[in-house]
Amino acid sequence: MQQTQPPTPPSKRNHSPSLLFQCSDLILPWLTPQELATVSLTCTALRAISTSITLRRASDASRSLEPHPIPFRNSVDRHPYAFFIYTPSQTPPSSSRFPLRQSWGSGCSAQGPNSAGEIGVETVRLVDELGEGAAGCDCETCGEEGGGCPCSEFGGFDGVVSECGLGCGCGLDCGNRVSQRGIEVRLKIVRDRTKGWSLYADQFIPKGRFVCEYAGELLTTKEARLRQQVYDEFASDGNFSPALLVVREHLPSRKACLRYNIDATRVGNVARFINHSCDGGNLFTTLVRSSGALLPRLCFFSSENIQEDEELTFSYGEVTLRSKGLKCFCGSSCCLGRLPAEQT
Repeated sequence: MQQTQPPTPPSKRNHSPSLLFQCSDLILPWLTPQELATVSLTCTALRAISTSITLRRASDASRSLEPHPIPFRNSVDRHPYAFFIYTPSQTPPSSSRFPLRQSWGSGCSAQGPNSAGEIGVETVRLVDELGEGAAGCDCETCGEEGGGCPCSEFGGFDGVVSECGLGCGCGLDCGNRVSQRGIEVRLKIVRDRTKGWSLYADQFIPKGRFVCEYAGELLTTKEARLRQQVYDEFASDGNFSPALLVVREHLPSRKACLRYNIDATRVGNVARFINHSCDGGNLFTTLVRSSGALLPRLCFFSSENIQEDEELTFSYGEVTLRSKGLKCFCGSSCCLGRLPAEQT
C-alpha cells in the first residue's frame, strides 16, 4: 500500500529570504522616492533594502554613467538626494502622460560609463550620416606631427568649437574629443540652505578644463513654451527650480541664428545643479559640434583655476524681462537680486 506524505505545514514551507531580497533588488530601484518610502513601511526586510537603495542613490547621481561617482552631500536637512532621470547626453522629449522610470540604487553590478542605452532613456543621435560632414578625418591620433586635424579646422558657425565625430578614424583618446569622454573631473552635489542643491568641485580644476555638457531633453520652441508655462506655475511658491535652457547658435552673417531648447528639469545630468552668479562665475559655456553632427552641444569649461570644495557657477545671461522672476542668491557684490530670464 502506497503511503502519502502529509502536507508540509505552512510554517515550514521554504519561503527563502534570499528570493525576497533578489526580487526586491530588481524592482525597488525603479521606484520614486515616495513609492520607496511607502514600500519601506511594509516590513523590516523591505525597510532595510529601501535604506540601502537610498544610500546607493546618494552616493552617485550619475548611476555609474560617468567615469567617477558624483555623490550628494547634505548637512542642511533630511533630503538624501534629488530625484531625476539621468542622461549623459541630449535625449528626445518625454511624454508627461507617462511617468519616466530608471533603475537607480540597485545592488547589482552597475553599467559602464556612458552606457545610456541601458537606462531607458533614448539619446539623440543627430548626425548627418549620408552627407560629406559625416565622413570625418582619417587621423589615427589627431594633432600629432604631419599637420592639423581637418575636423578642428572646420569653418562652421561663429563661436562653435569643432571636434572629431563618429565618422572619424580616431578613438575616444583623441585630443580633439575632450568633451566626449564623460565627466572626468570629480564633482559633488551639495545642499545649500538658500540655493538648494548646488554643484561643487571635488578636486582642483585648472583653468580651461572641460567640466561637463548641459544634457537634457531636446525641445522645439513650441514644446519649450508650453513647459515654461507649467514651470512658472510650479515656481510661484518658490519651491520649484526649472532647468530649461534656450541655446542660440548664430550664423556667420549674424543676421539669423539656430535656436534649440534643452530641458534638464526631469531628464538631465549634473549640469542642472550649476547655479547662476551675477559676476559671471568660474565657468564659461561654448558650443561644441562633433564632425557630422547636425546640432552642437553646450559645454562648460573652467574660466579660472577652481579649488576643491568651490562651487561651480556661470552666468545665466544678461536678459532680464521678468519682474517676477526667481530671486537670486549668488551673494556676489554685483548681484542683481533676480535670476536672468527671458521669454521662451
